[in-house]
Amino acid sequence: MKFDTKPYEEKMKKSLASYSENLCTIRAGRANPDVLKKVTVDYYGSPTAISAIAEIKVTDARTITITAWDKAAMKGIEKAILTSDIGIHPQNDGSCIRLSFPPTTEERRKELSKQVSKMGEEAKVALRNIRRDANDKIKAMKKNSELTEDEAKAGDKSVQDLTDKFVKEVDAVTAAKTKEIMEI
Repeated sequence: MKFDTKPYEEKMKKSLASYSENLCTIRAGRANPDVLKKVTVDYYGSPTAISAIAEIKVTDARTITITAWDKAAMKGIEKAILTSDIGIHPQNDGSCIRLSFPPTTEERRKELSKQVSKMGEEAKVALRNIRRDANDKIKAMKKNSELTEDEAKAGDKSVQDLTDKFVKEVDAVTAAKTKEIMEI
């Protein structure tokens, strides 16, 4: 019997996807509508994503405009952006909301790259936890005589190879985001 690494590979893919999605919320000086992904508006009593009730457009490199389909939602959208942690003050002219992203300072870019590195390390820890779970499963299967010594070693190696592959991917994503931040 061979140890099946597929479920652990799926968990690692999900972990990497989650990390990549979290990186999108880091504001790096350019207008990026992804910074609004986690902002929800109280829309008729239920928390709703801004993209579900408004059109979000990047009008230039540093400006996002938000046009609500229901004009009554404009105040709620503005309030949600103000109370969020994106750090941008919205300008509401009644028909649309503008978000102007100021250029980032050198100090802020360094701070953001440290934040990206920290998030990268957290993603690697998550991958290593998945590896540990897989290794524990291999040990249990070996103890219960479901795997032979050679099969257990092969399983350990395949899990380690899988972990190394995903750690490299996290490093590549982290390096790309850091480069993007520092080039602005």
